[in-house]
Amino acid sequence: MEPRSLFGKILMHTIIIVLVLIWVVPTLGMLISSFRPASEVLNTGWWTVFKSPLEVTHLTMENYDTVVERAGMGLAFRNTFIIASLGTLIPVTAAALAAFGFSNLNFWGKKIMFGIIIGLIVVPLQMTFIPVLRIYHQIGLSGTFLGVWLAHTAYGLPFAVFMLHNFFSALPRDLFEAAYIDGASVFSTFFRIALPLSVPAIASLVIFQFLWVWNDLLVSLIYLGGTRDVAPLTVRLASLVGSYGQDWHLLTAAAFISIVVPVVVFLGLQRYFVRGILAGSIKS
Repeated sequence: MEPRSLFGKILMHTIIIVLVLIWVVPTLGMLISSFRPASEVLNTGWWTVFKSPLEVTHLTMENYDTVVERAGMGLAFRNTFIIASLGTLIPVTAAALAAFGFSNLNFWGKKIMFGIIIGLIVVPLQMTFIPVLRIYHQIGLSGTFLGVWLAHTAYGLPFAVFMLHNFFSALPRDLFEAAYIDGASVFSTFFRIALPLSVPAIASLVIFQFLWVWNDLLVSLIYLGGTRDVAPLTVRLASLVGSYGQDWHLLTAAAFISIVVPVVVFLGLQRYFVRGILAGSIKS
């Protein structure tokens, strides 16, 4: 192996290891701190757990019990899961149907409609808050899960259509033409051919949309407000900072509760992630 190539590989692996440590070390510290009592959190650093492993019995679930029962994080977790589930399913389903139509069907005004949808990507969300919120107040959708589902669908749909359109456009046209010759309908072609082939792209889109909705604070705060019955984790975390600013050991427990599901989703779908991002970048 040439010295230059060897140096390049060593440098690349060093950079990767450093980036991994930058992400893992704070997360590990937050996890350990979430199990430590307040007295130890205020007096010693989280790394002291490794210096004195015999004192590991000092770890406790008290922080989680306090956060779930007193701060309402259990209810907020349920609300966030409900919001993120349908806030991902609805736009991904609609985007898949729309992207397939724009890439494989011919109809009047297709290019104009597609251009308008893609143009909506650059429209700032903040411009829509006041008019949409007024409409929600008039029709009774303010402070409801349905209202925030529709909002996340509208905000996520342009990018979702753009991403899936690139993938569907890269699929061989011969597959669809052969299906049409055999008598398959448009919906049958979509569900039996296009959809199975688009699993990597859809999985990548699910990751993007789910993480955005799960971590969203602004949209939920605008359309749901701070009502405890429907408030998601991000809204409850924001109020927790205001209520327990001194008891930041509770924030570590609350924050770790909020990141568990996104990490599981990402790790579960990571094998599709790169394939989905690269899909459609090169036409077949």
